[in-house]
Amino acid sequence: MAITTQDFTTLVRNQVAAIQGAASVLVDLTVGSILRSVVEANAAVMLWLQGLILQVLAITRAATSSGADLNSWVGDFGVSRLAAIASTGLVTFARFTASAQAVVPIGLKVQSSDGTQNYAVTLDTTNPAYSATLGGYVLAVGVSSINVPVQALVGGTSGNAVIGGINTLRQAAPGVDTVINSAAFTNGSDTETDAALRTRFIAWVASLSKATKSAIGFAITSLKTGVSYALVENLTYGGATQYGYFYVVVDDGTGYPTGTFLSTVSNAIDAVRPFTSTFGVFAPVVLAANVSMTITTAAGYDHTATALLVKTAIQNYINALVIGQALSYSRLAQVAYDASPGITNVTGVTLNSATADLAATSQQVVKSGTVSVA
Repeated sequence: MAITTQDFTTLVRNQVAAIQGAASVLVDLTVGSILRSVVEANAAVMLWLQGLILQVLAITRAATSSGADLNSWVGDFGVSRLAAIASTGLVTFARFTASAQAVVPIGLKVQSSDGTQNYAVTLDTTNPAYSATLGGYVLAVGVSSINVPVQALVGGTSGNAVIGGINTLRQAAPGVDTVINSAAFTNGSDTETDAALRTRFIAWVASLSKATKSAIGFAITSLKTGVSYALVENLTYGGATQYGYFYVVVDDGTGYPTGTFLSTVSNAIDAVRPFTSTFGVFAPVVLAANVSMTITTAAGYDHTATALLVKTAIQNYINALVIGQALSYSRLAQVAYDASPGITNVTGVTLNSATADLAATSQQVVKSGTVSVA
């Protein structure tokens, strides 16, 4: 419902006009007069009432609600906001001398050099170095380094880290001197945004009939944030016609969804699929995008640091592509320029040793391969 609002000046002007029009004698409505003060007081109260009305209207619809109000609104229908996912990965703990046994305890805190990204060592009973007795991962005599899993203390993309970004021991560990991550952390995702929640709520409404594309799509995207999928009907994965069969190619954002995740997707689809129909769930075929370029930096900018910013920006852009989405060759230079105001020129851009777009089918997803920025 739309309402017409008025500002303070308009409210005062309309009251003055009404009073003067109804009065049979001359009234004093000059600034500072008693009647003018009453009019202005009424206008202030009306502004407050307008604000309350607008606030009530805003929280009565999902389209205009936000934050906790939107959570409450969709929660009445059994839909909830998808939570942030904490970034995870492997770090390498090392030491300068390996003459004695050392232990990396579960829960040991590590961080980035500036202290903004914090992580804790997590439990992995399949790691051969894990010792339940000692409560951590053992660096035996003669072993100078060990790889162990860590998880960001705060969920969201803020926990994603570039190679070498995790490099500081936040807590002391006797016999352990350094820590470093040799691979980037990219699997953290933020809490579902208001816009995304509204879009998914609309999909939920469309899914109530079940046995529809919308119902299947809602079931898949409700598993976690960052999920993309492609749904193909009446064809097998190999391309042969098979009526009553459909398959889904699904990606959890990494390009390499686990078997456990694919099973979870299958169970979710089975709960809403049409009766008598059959289906299959597949991981996408990853197309590696190998990018090479040369940048020129302005005076006063560290070229090496700027090149690292460009590399990270390109990797993030490519890894955000969804199933079936092509990688535009011309977009790479734009991403590079946007990475830093210190970039004055971008030359020698190649994508998989060529200067053409990288197309993807409904069974493929483009992910970052080797990115070289000189």
